[in-house]
Amino acid sequence: MPPPRVNRIPRDEQPKIDRTGTLDDPLKFLDQDYQELKKSCFKNNRRYVDEKFPSDSSSIDPKKKLGLDMEQIKWLRPSKIVADPQLIVKGVSRFDYCQGSYLGNCWFLASVGALTFQEDVMDQVMPVDQSFGEDYAGIFRFRFWRFGKWIDVVIDDKLPTIDGELIFVHSKTSNEFWPALLEKAYAKVCGSYADMHAGLVSEALLDFTGGIHVHFEIAKAFIDLWSLMNRAEKAKALMACGTFLGKTSENTVLPNGIVQGHAYTVTGVYKVTCQKKPVQLVRVLNPWGKGEWTGDWSDESSLWDKVSVKEKSMCRSLANDGEFWMSMEDFTKNFEDIDICCLSPDFLDSSSECRWTSTSYKDSWVDGTTAGGCLNNKDSFWTNPQFRVRIEELDEECSGQCPENILVSLMQDHEKRNRTEVSNYAIGFNVFVVNERCEAPGQVLLPQTPHCK
Repeated sequence: MPPPRVNRIPRDEQPKIDRTGTLDDPLKFLDQDYQELKKSCFKNNRRYVDEKFPSDSSSIDPKKKLGLDMEQIKWLRPSKIVADPQLIVKGVSRFDYCQGSYLGNCWFLASVGALTFQEDVMDQVMPVDQSFGEDYAGIFRFRFWRFGKWIDVVIDDKLPTIDGELIFVHSKTSNEFWPALLEKAYAKVCGSYADMHAGLVSEALLDFTGGIHVHFEIAKAFIDLWSLMNRAEKAKALMACGTFLGKTSENTVLPNGIVQGHAYTVTGVYKVTCQKKPVQLVRVLNPWGKGEWTGDWSDESSLWDKVSVKEKSMCRSLANDGEFWMSMEDFTKNFEDIDICCLSPDFLDSSSECRWTSTSYKDSWVDGTTAGGCLNNKDSFWTNPQFRVRIEELDEECSGQCPENILVSLMQDHEKRNRTEVSNYAIGFNVFVVNERCEAPGQVLLPQTPHCK
């Protein structure tokens, strides 16, 4: 096997650091400048109309997959739907919205539910300097993190309706519109509303935070998952989970109230004492805004009568709002996987003294050039992009922690705007142990046996 090719750029040839795409200076999605567009609206005494996400079928369902009658749909501004539209009414909450009937984007809304817990992150995604007040011009903006860069997404506030009712996500408070506008901005990034149909929770969690994402198949988790979730909650992580697919079709409601093939938000992790024994609980939210678990520790469960009055009043809710508690044991039986996204992976270590650092690299797999295939392709494997990572010696407080002290994540950038037209290639990575550093220019070392994959 030829020697590996290590990506190393001489110092004098390294490109200048690009400061654009940060929260302070986000990239302008589709080259639309929010401030300039808003200024133009005031100057011309008109409300904004977004020509790059028009109010027609191309923005809803260009491939006609949702089965909607487009002739029935009217795009209305909130002021044409209600008399007193507001962006936010009495704060942002996970109970504000319900999923629409025509679009299977529970993965997105489960992430929104997690987002509502973190005010700072919410303010990043939905800048606070906008409303239906005096400076209203029919234009709003949202920020998402896309493949290493923050982008500023501009939309008008025309929303698709049938008979005056929103057809996609809608607020339980009739004059509150932040959920519908956030969904529209994300639909614009995805290409259309229909391009949001079906997806992975991890996509939206990353787009909201730009953070570190970890995914666990619950049945195969090799750690104390409840303790990890408890630490993640304290670290203000965003968490969501998914149920097993049904044998016949998705969204089948089981007798116990759990929906098959459905995404949920993890909204709480708590331990109660029941008959002198500790019980680990998980609180979960259905993005439908209704439909709950009916087993042990559900709203009507008699087990709540066996805990202290304080714990019962703190945790139990009888509202049919889609949120419920269940034991960790039942959680592991009914949910297939869990996604956790946080600005830092510090929660992975049981010691509060541990602090992680991160580094990112960008490269490409090109057919015939750098796409060398997996380890089975011994003659070409070495041509794959390679990166040398040095792990610094751990502090005494962190040494011996489990999991190990390296987390590797691979992300595929989209080559097309419309999300459903993107080809998801099977790209993986191997991590090798290297015995010593390469100091001389051009010097390379053969990798040892893969440490992990």
